[in-house]
Amino acid sequence: MQIYLPIAEIPVNPLAVMFMGGAVGFLSGMFGVGGGFLMTPLLIFYGVPPAVAVGTEASQIVASSVSGVLAHLKRKTVDFMMGGFLVLGGGFGAVIGIMIFRYFRAAGQIETFISVTYVIFLGVIGALMLTESLRALLRSPDAPRKRRKRRSAGWMAAMPFAMRFRRSQLYISPIPPIILGFLVGVLAAIMGVGGGFIMVPAMLYILNMPTNVVIGTSLFQVIFVTAIATVLHAAANQTVDIVLAMLLVAGGVVGAQLGARAGRRLKGEQLRALLALIVLGVCGKLLFDLTTPPVSPFIVETAS
Repeated sequence: MQIYLPIAEIPVNPLAVMFMGGAVGFLSGMFGVGGGFLMTPLLIFYGVPPAVAVGTEASQIVASSVSGVLAHLKRKTVDFMMGGFLVLGGGFGAVIGIMIFRYFRAAGQIETFISVTYVIFLGVIGALMLTESLRALLRSPDAPRKRRKRRSAGWMAAMPFAMRFRRSQLYISPIPPIILGFLVGVLAAIMGVGGGFIMVPAMLYILNMPTNVVIGTSLFQVIFVTAIATVLHAAANQTVDIVLAMLLVAGGVVGAQLGARAGRRLKGEQLRALLALIVLGVCGKLLFDLTTPPVSPFIVETAS
C-alpha cells in the first residue's frame, strides 16, 4: 500500500516512513537529541525533495519538543527569561534563514546547498563527538573524573543591558543569548533542525548555564523557533507536507519510548561514540552523493 504525499508529490510506503520516524525516535530517546539532523538526510535518501524534507521535519520537531518541555516544566528546569531572549534572536534568524533558503531555491541550487551544509556540520560535530568519547573510553577507570566548572561570565556581565537570570543563576547581558538564538534560527530554517546539538553545548560552555536547566530551556526555544520556521516554510515556500509529518510523528513517539529504555543499559561514553559513528556515516553518504556523478546526467527527449 502506498500513500501519495501532496506537497512532496511522490507516493510513499507509509510503513517505511513510520519505520524511519521510529528509528530516529529510537535514537532520539537513546541519545537525548532531537534527531532532526538525522531525519532530514534520511528523507532525502528516501527520495523526498530536500526542500520538503527540511520544511516538514521542522514541523515534526515542534511536536516532539512540546512533550519534552512539559516534562521539564514539572521539574522546574526551564529558564523562561533566558528562553525568551533565545526565541527573540531565533525568530530573526529564522526569517534570514528562509530568505537564504528561497535564494538558493530560486537559483536551482537548494539540493546542493542543503547537502553541503549538512556535510560540513555533521562532519565537524561527528568528529568532535567521536574524539571526546574515545578519550573517555580509553581513560583509565582509576583516573579521577573532572567535573565541569562554571567559569566566570565577566565579559558578558560587562556588556550593555546586563540583567539577572535567576533560574540560571547568571548576571549577564541578553546580547549573547540573542546572538546565539539568531545563529540557531538560521540553521533551523536552512537545515530543518531544532539546533539542540549546537545550542546545548553553547549554553553550557559559552553562556555557562547550569546543566540542570540547559535541556529544558533549549527545548523551550526550539518549540518557538521551529514553529516560526515551519510557518515561514509553509507560507513562503509551500514545502510543509502535513501527511508526511503525521507519519513521522506516529513512528517517532513509539521509537522514542523504546530508545529511552535501551539508553539506560549503555554508558554515556558508549552512547556518544555510537551516535558519533552514526552522524559520520550519514555525513559520508551525503558526501558520496555529492561527489559521485549521476547515472543519467542528461535526458534526451524528442520535442513535439
